[in-house]
Order: sequence, then structure tokens, then C-alpha cells
Amino acid sequence: MPTGTTRSASRPLTLLAITLALASAAAGAAAQGQPGDQVATAAPSTTAQPLFWLDHRRGWHFYEDPELELPPKPLPPAKPPVKPKQPDARAPELVEFEALQKRLEEYRNIAIIRPTESNVRRYMELEASVVRQASYFADVAQRVAWATPNLDMTLEGRPVNAQAIQVYDRELSADRQRSVATLGKSHVLFFFFRSDCPYCHAFAPTLEAFQARHGIQVVPISVDGGGLPQFPSFRRDNGIAKTLQVTQVPAVFLAEPFTGKISPLGYGVLSESQLLERISTVAAPATAQLVPSTVRQVSLK
Repeated sequence: MPTGTTRSASRPLTLLAITLALASAAAGAAAQGQPGDQVATAAPSTTAQPLFWLDHRRGWHFYEDPELELPPKPLPPAKPPVKPKQPDARAPELVEFEALQKRLEEYRNIAIIRPTESNVRRYMELEASVVRQASYFADVAQRVAWATPNLDMTLEGRPVNAQAIQVYDRELSADRQRSVATLGKSHVLFFFFRSDCPYCHAFAPTLEAFQARHGIQVVPISVDGGGLPQFPSFRRDNGIAKTLQVTQVPAVFLAEPFTGKISPLGYGVLSESQLLERISTVAAPATAQLVPSTVRQVSLK
């Protein structure tokens, strides 16, 4: 049927024509539209955060939680101001001396760990320099002492000259004799012995002569109950030897009967000069303070 075929072919052409006509009309209306009908579209800011409906990766959202505000980062602690280095207020000699000590110690330690010829030589050269400096100091100090009597230690102690030694010993012996004579008025010597002791027999004549010459009484105390020819009258030990911790004889103690204070003078055979020296030393006021444990209080009643 020729007529039906023509109508079926013309129908798609009619729809296409209508669509093109509508598109052309819309484009013309947009081009010839009124100024008030135009909508200005602002260019999206590159710095602003994109709206959620423009973010196609996230999709459409009607509500989103606000972004959390991060607290500000704490500022780094302020560095303390650097104090300027104060100049050393000490004497320059002290600074130089400390530097010399440190250098000498370092050279020595290096030479000990690495004893090469150069390291040992360097240390020995510095040590020799220090010794020469110390020797020069000693010479200057000696000359100062010669010119200043109160700084010369040789004038205060025992002299070194032979003639001066004789004078010194004579004067010292006289002073000690006077001291022992004074002590003889209030002190006695306790002489602990044993009748079968040969050293006690040898020491007894010295004590007998010492008593006669210096006027200090000797009180002989027999440990074994026997006597000696020089001291026929003696006392038997009543426990005082144990109290004074007498471990061997002969033994001599300086005793003050009125106070009961007893100080040891020594054990064994002593000479007259030793007795004088020890009695003077023990009787000095400062002796009990120096060695208080050697002085004992014993009741002599």
C-alpha cells in the first residue's frame, strides 16, 4: 500500500523537526532574553571549601557534621638568654697554676697509656720545669725565713748545729728536772715488776737513783708477790695491774693519788732521760685532750 508506507516514513521526520524547532527556539530565547532575566554565575573560588552538593565523590547530603577545630599548636619553650661569660675574678697566678697542673696530669696520663719516646719526653720536660719552679720557691722561702725569726722553724725546734744541740739539750734537761721536781709534790711512780724478771732487776737501780735525784716517790708493786733488792718494801698487787691492763713487766705509770688519775709512761727498761721526757710530756695540760683514752681514773684508797 503506497499510501501507508509514505505515512510511516514521514512520522520520524516530523518528530525530528519538532525537536530541532524547540531547541532553536530555546537558543533564540536565551540569546534575546531580557537583562533582568539573566542570572550571573560567579566563578567558584579556588580557596573556599567546595559545597557538599558539588562534590560528586561524596554524593548528595542534606546534613554534615562541622569539621572539628584543632587546638593551636603550642609554642616552643623560649630558650633562656645566654649569659655572657664572666671574667675569672681569681688571681691570674691561680688560673695559671691550675692550667699547669691539668696539663702536667694530661701529659702524664698520655705517656702512661702511650709510652712513646715523644710522649714520655714531653711529660718529663714539663715535670722538670715544675721541679725547677718548686726549687726556686724553696730558695726564696729559705731566704725569707733567714730574715724573719718568727718564720724560721729551726729556731723553734731542735737545732741542727752541734754546739747549739748541746745547749738545747742542757736547757731542756734542766726544764724537765724542774718539772719533775714540781710533780714530785703531788705525783708518784707506780713500778710494776716480778721478782723473777731479769729486766725488772736491771731497771730497778735506775728507778732508785731517779727517785733520789728528782724527789719523786717510786711505789713498787709486785705482780708475783716477790721483792727486789732495791725495793725491799713493796706492795702486793691487789687487782690494780688488771685494772690498768698491765700485760708485761717492767711497767711504769705516773699517778696522782689525790685525783686517782693514772697515765702510762711505758714498758721495758727506760733510761733516766727517757723518764724525764715522758713524765714532762704526760704531765702537760694538753696531753689528756690529745689522747684521753690513755688516762684512767682509779680509786687508790
